Amino acid sequence: MDILLIASAFNSLSQRVYAELSDLGHRMDVVLAGRGPDAIRSAVRERPPDLIIAPMLRTALPEDVWRAHTCLIVHPGPLGDRGPSSLDWAIAARTPTWGVTVLQAEAAMDAGAVWASEPFPVAPVGKSDLYRNEAADAALTAVHLAVRRYADGSYKPLPQSDPAIHGRIVWRDVFRQERRRIDWAADDTDTVLRKLRGADSQPGVLDELGGREVFLHGGHPEDELRGEPGELLATRAGAVCRATRDGAVWIPELRPRRNSGDPAPFRRPAADVLADPALPECPAPLEPDPDRRTWTDIRYRQHGDVGFVSFSFPGGAMSTGHCRRLLAAYEYALARPTRVLVLGGRRDFFSNGIHLNVIEAAPDPAVESWANLNAMDDLVEAVLRTTDRLVVAALGGNAAAGGAMLALAADLVWCRSGAVLNPHYRRMGLYGSEFWTYSLPRRAGAETARRLTEEAQPVSAATAARLGLVDRLLLVAAQDFTAEVERLAADLAGAPDLGRRIAAKAAARRADEERQPLADHRADELARMHALFFDPGAAYHALRSAFVRKVPGGAR
Repeated sequence: MDILLIASAFNSLSQRVYAELSDLGHRMDVVLAGRGPDAIRSAVRERPPDLIIAPMLRTALPEDVWRAHTCLIVHPGPLGDRGPSSLDWAIAARTPTWGVTVLQAEAAMDAGAVWASEPFPVAPVGKSDLYRNEAADAALTAVHLAVRRYADGSYKPLPQSDPAIHGRIVWRDVFRQERRRIDWAADDTDTVLRKLRGADSQPGVLDELGGREVFLHGGHPEDELRGEPGELLATRAGAVCRATRDGAVWIPELRPRRNSGDPAPFRRPAADVLADPALPECPAPLEPDPDRRTWTDIRYRQHGDVGFVSFSFPGGAMSTGHCRRLLAAYEYALARPTRVLVLGGRRDFFSNGIHLNVIEAAPDPAVESWANLNAMDDLVEAVLRTTDRLVVAALGGNAAAGGAMLALAADLVWCRSGAVLNPHYRRMGLYGSEFWTYSLPRRAGAETARRLTEEAQPVSAATAARLGLVDRLLLVAAQDFTAEVERLAADLAGAPDLGRRIAAKAAARRADEERQPLADHRADELARMHALFFDPGAAYHALRSAFVRKVPGGAR
């Protein structure tokens, strides 16, 4: 079928719907709702769709569109749930099970006939993580079923007047900041964490720090540091630690209010926003006590012959500092006596490459872009030059741009089936780096590499496996991903042919180096990127700013 996606943003769920329906042979197109109702009408006229799907929508569809075409809305709530803040209410209420409903658009919000619904468990994670994983898994199951039912032509969607639904209808209003507000003197640590996690990506929790209003994004527990409730205690890897009445929490990111006069009113590492030199840095060991309840974004652990360098950065973005610290952790891991090294292995994002928010906030974005890119290149090159053991990239979630190339630098790529890959840079106006001119053709072939980078479309995990970008698909739920990676890594380390595979890898690297040194790939890529970074008129600067500042209707 010809299917048109209408979305307020081409976010992770929209990309996954696009990629997985494309895999089934449907002809997909996308229009961003932020470009206005006329843009939607134009898209419908230019290529009349058989079906319209709205995976993520903040505004109503034009009435003339939903009256003339079947439009399916993906609502992140169970049967009977209505309202714009469904997941927020589920997290606040500590609901163990929630759901996704695919319903037909009509005049009243979320009141249309139901085409499919699917439950999911509410994991004890941030809202954005839950949305990209358990909720997205359920959404795709429901979308696939709804599309099959629509294509069949005989299915009649269930009206919400049906007794099976009508008795369960509940309207949940916008989850406003008044409900999110933290009372630092009264709220215990678990309550603070629940409030922070319920708003970790959007909209954040409005609060006051240092006499200025900011939004708090993300939260993790701390089991040792203590202070007066609300007191800032320390920094760690860009996060700040703040005391609660019975403990403390780490807050990775802050966002100044738009009307605050701050020139960078978008999410950034909390310590960068506060810029308080009086706060002490409290680094965590790379191998923390597993019994501790504290936060660190990079960890190393070892099980027999397998080393694990796990990392998790907000939004998958890696600043210059992130890259340098991760490289130091990788080099530490190389000094350990292992035969298999796993990079990643946590649920949610693997990496989305350089940190555009930090770059946008820098005094000279071109200089910071250059520093960030070189730090990313250093990390990827270290992985490519590792020849004394097998390196596995374990993708529990999405990877894009330089983050995708970091994964492809490994010998083996293991990917959870719900992940989406964007192995390209074009939508940010960039040529690309991170040795993509070596790694991408090496795995997928020159023609496929050209197509992926020029078409710049999201790729499902299944298609990535078919193209050779992924070596193993892990058909597991997000909460089971880490354990499955550990099991497979142990099997790999115990395989009788491991020594032969390591030797073959080293020989292949030597042969590739003789054909074209990695230094040549890096020099050519960086020369092109330098020209873009330091050209004030390059599209990259406008595209980056629009992306970071969430300009409505920006390029997808």
